[in-house]
Amino acid sequence: MPQASARSLLLVPLLGLLWGFNWPAVRISLTEIAPWTLRAGGMTFAGLALVAVALARGVSLKVPTAHWPRLIVAGILSIAAFNILLAFAQLMAPTSRAAILTFTMPVWATLMAWPVLGERFDRARLIGLGLGIAGLLCLGLPLIQAGQLSPGLGLALLASLSWALGTIVTKRWPVAAPTLSIAAWQLLIGGAAAGIGMLTFEGIPVPKALSPPVAAALTFHILGAQALAYFLWFTVIARLPAGIASLGTLMVPAVGALGSVLLLGERPAASDWLGLVLVVAASGAILVSPKPGR
Repeated sequence: MPQASARSLLLVPLLGLLWGFNWPAVRISLTEIAPWTLRAGGMTFAGLALVAVALARGVSLKVPTAHWPRLIVAGILSIAAFNILLAFAQLMAPTSRAAILTFTMPVWATLMAWPVLGERFDRARLIGLGLGIAGLLCLGLPLIQAGQLSPGLGLALLASLSWALGTIVTKRWPVAAPTLSIAAWQLLIGGAAAGIGMLTFEGIPVPKALSPPVAAALTFHILGAQALAYFLWFTVIARLPAGIASLGTLMVPAVGALGSVLLLGERPAASDWLGLVLVVAASGAILVSPKPGR
């Protein structure tokens, strides 16, 4: 197991902050940039940045020909569909709720892993599933009773399911290539898919001046939450145990919700905060669970 240096450990909460504040940054960017255009540009730039990092480190970008189909499927599910669905989700629903719903992903991945990967449920995973379901009920029941259940929340849930399915595909049919290269190609695949959507539904974007808040949010989204964050993520997983690295993602929905309050003026209800606590606890229980037998 890699030795956890103090510097590497500091990168874990930094990642949580970068990805957490990306939620309000994307919502602010969407006020002046069309969703397909935003995702096409963000994913393409991040993919090219990782290609540059791989080349600088001497990491091979070669992927076996037979593995390209599985790489493309995983990229479409984990990157393309995930990011595109969330862009539209944030246009239709509060960002804080979308962030919380999205991070039910470990719950769905655990359920999918049982029939597809043959992974058994242990006590920690069963607790995580129970907490995740309770979190969903806390988020959904008050909205259903008030008649306020928006299509955006359904899109956020679909994004979570797509992310989970992409994770299962990656585990079931791994790609024989360096992790950094796989991430770079998946981001470029996502950018290409979003680019097709952009040309189909929005056309070629016309350059225009952005307001200072949107320009700042877009810069943070592309350089901070995409290029820098993915670079840091692969630095972290190379230096720290996978469990410790993954725990940093537990910060993301909390930071996303708080960022939505501070930057977007959202006011989550008490049931939203309770749902957040339950969803984070569910993810934590699943992430710290020992690898199940087969």
